[in-house]
Amino acid sequence: MEAVITVFAVLFVLLVVLGTYATVKAVTAAKRSVDRTIAQGRRTVEDHTLRAKSLTRPGPAGEIAQLRLTLRTSMRATQDALHAGPAEDASLKESLGLFERLSVHGRELDVVLKHLESEPDRATLTARLPELRTRTERITASADSLRWAARDRASRFAEDDLDALSSQIDIEAGALRHWTNATARTTAPWPEAPGTDEAAARRQTWPREPEAQAITPPAARPAYPWQKKPRPESTT
Repeated sequence: MEAVITVFAVLFVLLVVLGTYATVKAVTAAKRSVDRTIAQGRRTVEDHTLRAKSLTRPGPAGEIAQLRLTLRTSMRATQDALHAGPAEDASLKESLGLFERLSVHGRELDVVLKHLESEPDRATLTARLPELRTRTERITASADSLRWAARDRASRFAEDDLDALSSQIDIEAGALRHWTNATARTTAPWPEAPGTDEAAARRQTWPREPEAQAITPPAARPAYPWQKKPRPESTT
Protein backbone atom coordinates (compact mmCIF):
# COMPACT_ATOMS: atom_id res chain seq x y z
CA MET A 1 0.00 0.00 0.00
CA GLU A 2 2.80 2.38 0.88
CA ALA A 3 4.52 1.57 -2.41
CA VAL A 4 1.36 2.50 -4.37
CA ILE A 5 1.09 5.80 -2.48
CA THR A 6 4.76 6.52 -3.20
CA VAL A 7 4.26 5.86 -6.92
CA PHE A 8 1.24 8.16 -7.05
CA ALA A 9 3.16 10.84 -5.16
CA VAL A 10 6.07 10.63 -7.59
CA LEU A 11 3.70 10.82 -10.58
CA PHE A 12 1.95 13.83 -9.05
CA VAL A 13 5.27 15.62 -8.53
CA LEU A 14 6.31 14.86 -12.12
CA LEU A 15 3.02 16.21 -13.46
CA VAL A 16 3.41 19.39 -11.41
CA VAL A 17 6.99 19.87 -12.63
CA LEU A 18 6.03 19.27 -16.27
CA GLY A 19 3.06 21.61 -15.97
CA THR A 20 5.23 24.32 -14.43
CA TYR A 21 7.88 23.91 -17.14
CA ALA A 22 5.29 24.10 -19.94
CA THR A 23 3.72 27.18 -18.35
CA VAL A 24 7.10 28.92 -18.06
CA LYS A 25 7.95 28.10 -21.67
CA ALA A 26 4.59 29.40 -22.88
CA VAL A 27 4.92 32.60 -20.86
CA THR A 28 8.48 33.15 -22.11
CA ALA A 29 7.46 32.62 -25.73
CA ALA A 30 4.51 34.96 -25.33
CA LYS A 31 6.72 37.61 -23.69
CA ARG A 32 9.27 37.27 -26.46
CA SER A 33 6.56 37.66 -29.08
CA VAL A 34 5.16 40.73 -27.32
CA ASP A 35 8.62 42.29 -27.01
CA ARG A 36 9.28 41.65 -30.68
CA THR A 37 5.96 43.21 -31.64
CA ILE A 38 6.60 46.26 -29.43
CA ALA A 39 10.12 46.72 -30.81
CA GLN A 40 8.88 46.42 -34.38
CA GLY A 41 6.12 48.93 -33.70
CA ARG A 42 8.59 51.33 -32.09
CA ARG A 43 10.92 51.05 -35.10
CA THR A 44 8.03 51.67 -37.48
CA VAL A 45 6.93 54.77 -35.57
CA GLU A 46 10.49 56.07 -35.44
CA ASP A 47 11.02 55.50 -39.16
CA HIS A 48 7.83 57.39 -39.97
CA THR A 49 8.95 60.21 -37.68
CA LEU A 50 12.32 60.42 -39.40
CA ARG A 51 10.69 60.43 -42.81
CA ALA A 52 8.40 63.24 -41.73
CA LYS A 53 11.35 65.25 -40.34
CA SER A 54 13.36 64.78 -43.52
CA LEU A 55 10.46 66.21 -45.53
CA THR A 56 9.32 69.00 -43.21
CA ARG A 57 12.61 70.29 -41.79
CA PRO A 58 14.68 72.29 -44.26
CA GLY A 59 18.43 72.56 -44.07
CA PRO A 60 20.89 70.49 -42.01
CA ALA A 61 18.26 69.18 -39.56
CA GLY A 62 16.26 67.58 -42.35
CA GLU A 63 19.38 66.08 -43.90
CA ILE A 64 20.41 64.62 -40.54
CA ALA A 65 17.03 62.89 -40.30
CA GLN A 66 17.40 61.61 -43.88
CA LEU A 67 20.88 60.23 -43.17
CA ARG A 68 19.59 58.38 -40.14
CA LEU A 69 16.63 56.96 -42.03
CA THR A 70 18.90 55.77 -44.86
CA LEU A 71 21.30 54.13 -42.39
CA ARG A 72 18.56 52.29 -40.49
CA THR A 73 16.80 51.11 -43.64
CA SER A 74 19.98 49.71 -45.21
CA MET A 75 21.16 47.94 -42.04
CA ARG A 76 17.77 46.38 -41.35
CA ALA A 77 17.39 45.11 -44.94
CA THR A 78 20.88 43.59 -44.86
CA GLN A 79 20.22 41.88 -41.54
CA ASP A 80 17.00 40.34 -42.87
CA ALA A 81 18.72 39.14 -46.07
CA LEU A 82 21.58 37.48 -44.18
CA HIS A 83 19.29 35.77 -41.65
CA ALA A 84 17.04 34.50 -44.45
CA GLY A 85 19.78 32.19 -45.77
CA PRO A 86 20.44 28.62 -44.59
CA ALA A 87 22.05 28.42 -41.17
CA GLU A 88 24.48 25.69 -42.31
CA ASP A 89 26.03 27.89 -45.00
CA ALA A 90 29.59 28.64 -43.84
CA SER A 91 29.93 31.66 -46.13
CA LEU A 92 26.81 33.25 -44.68
CA LYS A 93 28.12 32.67 -41.16
CA GLU A 94 31.25 34.61 -42.05
CA SER A 95 29.13 37.35 -43.63
CA LEU A 96 27.04 37.55 -40.45
CA GLY A 97 30.22 38.03 -38.43
CA LEU A 98 31.29 40.88 -40.71
CA PHE A 99 27.83 42.40 -40.48
CA GLU A 100 27.94 42.33 -36.68
CA ARG A 101 31.22 44.28 -36.79
CA LEU A 102 29.67 46.71 -39.25
CA SER A 103 26.60 47.06 -37.01
CA VAL A 104 28.81 48.38 -34.20
CA HIS A 105 29.83 51.33 -36.41
CA GLY A 106 26.25 51.72 -37.60
CA ARG A 107 24.83 51.92 -34.08
CA GLU A 108 27.49 54.43 -33.04
CA LEU A 109 26.65 56.62 -36.03
CA ASP A 110 22.91 56.29 -35.35
CA VAL A 111 23.42 57.54 -31.78
CA VAL A 112 25.44 60.52 -33.02
CA LEU A 113 22.81 61.40 -35.62
CA LYS A 114 20.02 61.05 -33.07
CA HIS A 115 21.74 63.50 -30.73
CA LEU A 116 22.29 65.96 -33.55
CA GLU A 117 18.60 65.97 -34.47
CA SER A 118 17.94 68.33 -31.56
CA GLU A 119 21.06 70.44 -32.07
CA PRO A 120 19.98 74.09 -32.31
CA ASP A 121 23.29 75.35 -33.70
CA ARG A 122 22.88 75.25 -37.48
CA ALA A 123 26.51 76.23 -37.99
CA THR A 124 27.70 73.16 -36.08
CA LEU A 125 25.39 70.89 -38.07
CA THR A 126 26.55 72.41 -41.33
CA ALA A 127 30.19 71.90 -40.38
CA ARG A 128 29.70 68.27 -39.40
CA LEU A 129 27.43 67.24 -42.26
CA PRO A 130 30.19 66.30 -44.77
CA GLU A 131 31.87 63.93 -42.31
CA LEU A 132 28.55 62.41 -41.22
CA ARG A 133 27.46 62.01 -44.83
CA THR A 134 30.70 60.23 -45.71
CA ARG A 135 30.42 57.84 -42.75
CA THR A 136 26.81 57.04 -43.62
CA GLU A 137 27.67 56.36 -47.25
CA ARG A 138 30.56 54.05 -46.33
CA ILE A 139 28.49 52.02 -43.87
CA THR A 140 25.45 51.75 -46.14
CA ALA A 141 27.65 50.85 -49.13
CA SER A 142 29.21 47.97 -47.16
CA ALA A 143 25.79 46.83 -45.95
CA ASP A 144 24.35 46.98 -49.47
CA SER A 145 27.29 44.96 -50.79
CA LEU A 146 26.71 42.21 -48.22
CA ARG A 147 22.97 42.22 -48.88
CA TRP A 148 23.23 41.89 -52.65
CA ALA A 149 25.94 39.25 -52.35
CA ALA A 150 23.66 37.20 -50.06
CA ARG A 151 20.75 37.60 -52.49
CA ASP A 152 22.91 36.62 -55.47
CA ARG A 153 24.13 33.56 -53.56
CA ALA A 154 20.57 32.51 -52.72
CA SER A 155 19.52 33.03 -56.34
CA ARG A 156 22.48 30.96 -57.55
CA PHE A 157 21.59 28.13 -55.17
CA ALA A 158 18.01 28.22 -56.46
CA GLU A 159 19.21 28.05 -60.09
CA ASP A 160 21.55 25.13 -59.33
CA ASP A 161 18.76 23.26 -57.57
CA LEU A 162 16.43 23.92 -60.50
CA ASP A 163 19.04 22.69 -63.00
CA ALA A 164 19.57 19.49 -61.01
CA LEU A 165 15.83 18.95 -60.73
CA SER A 166 15.34 19.50 -64.47
CA SER A 167 18.09 16.97 -65.27
CA GLN A 168 16.49 14.38 -62.99
CA ILE A 169 13.09 14.98 -64.58
CA ASP A 170 14.57 14.59 -68.09
CA ILE A 171 16.18 11.29 -67.09
CA GLU A 172 12.96 10.03 -65.54
CA ALA A 173 10.93 11.09 -68.59
CA GLY A 174 13.36 9.25 -70.86
CA ALA A 175 13.09 6.13 -68.70
CA LEU A 176 9.31 6.27 -68.86
CA ARG A 177 9.36 6.58 -72.64
CA HIS A 178 11.82 3.67 -72.93
CA TRP A 179 9.54 1.54 -70.76
CA THR A 180 6.58 2.42 -72.98
CA ASN A 181 8.44 1.47 -76.18
CA ALA A 182 9.68 -1.78 -74.68
CA THR A 183 6.15 -2.68 -73.63
CA ALA A 184 4.87 -1.93 -77.11
CA ARG A 185 7.51 -4.22 -78.63
CA THR A 186 6.87 -7.13 -76.28
CA THR A 187 3.09 -7.01 -76.54
CA ALA A 188 1.77 -9.44 -79.16
CA PRO A 189 -0.41 -7.71 -81.76
CA TRP A 190 -3.98 -8.78 -82.34
CA PRO A 191 -4.35 -11.26 -85.27
CA GLU A 192 -5.42 -9.60 -88.46
CA ALA A 193 -8.74 -10.46 -89.99
CA PRO A 194 -8.53 -12.83 -92.98
CA GLY A 195 -8.54 -11.26 -96.39
CA THR A 196 -11.67 -10.98 -98.53
CA ASP A 197 -10.64 -13.69 -100.99
CA GLU A 198 -9.73 -16.16 -98.25
CA ALA A 199 -12.99 -15.52 -96.36
CA ALA A 200 -15.00 -15.95 -99.57
CA ALA A 201 -13.18 -19.20 -100.32
CA ARG A 202 -14.00 -20.53 -96.84
CA ARG A 203 -17.69 -19.68 -97.25
CA GLN A 204 -17.92 -21.46 -100.74
CA THR A 205 -19.63 -24.90 -100.50
CA TRP A 206 -19.70 -26.13 -104.13
CA PRO A 207 -16.68 -27.85 -105.77
CA ARG A 208 -14.41 -25.67 -107.78
CA GLU A 209 -13.56 -26.43 -111.38
CA PRO A 210 -10.05 -27.74 -111.98
CA GLU A 211 -7.74 -25.03 -113.13
CA ALA A 212 -6.14 -25.32 -116.53
CA GLN A 213 -2.67 -26.71 -116.43
CA ALA A 214 -0.08 -24.20 -117.27
CA ILE A 215 2.10 -26.80 -119.13
CA THR A 216 0.64 -29.22 -121.77
CA PRO A 217 1.39 -32.87 -120.88
CA PRO A 218 3.76 -34.60 -123.32
CA ALA A 219 2.11 -36.59 -126.16
CA ALA A 220 2.58 -40.36 -126.50
CA ARG A 221 5.70 -41.27 -128.44
CA PRO A 222 5.03 -43.25 -131.74
CA ALA A 223 5.95 -46.97 -131.85
CA TYR A 224 8.25 -48.18 -134.67
CA PRO A 225 8.42 -51.77 -136.04
CA TRP A 226 12.06 -52.20 -135.42
CA GLN A 227 11.64 -51.57 -131.73
CA LYS A 228 11.40 -54.55 -129.43
CA LYS A 229 8.39 -54.97 -127.32
CA PRO A 230 9.10 -54.29 -123.68
CA ARG A 231 9.31 -57.34 -121.55
CA PRO A 232 6.99 -57.67 -118.71
CA GLU A 233 8.68 -57.21 -115.38
CA SER A 234 9.52 -60.43 -113.64
CA THR A 235 7.42 -61.10 -110.62
CA THR A 236 9.87 -63.60 -109.25
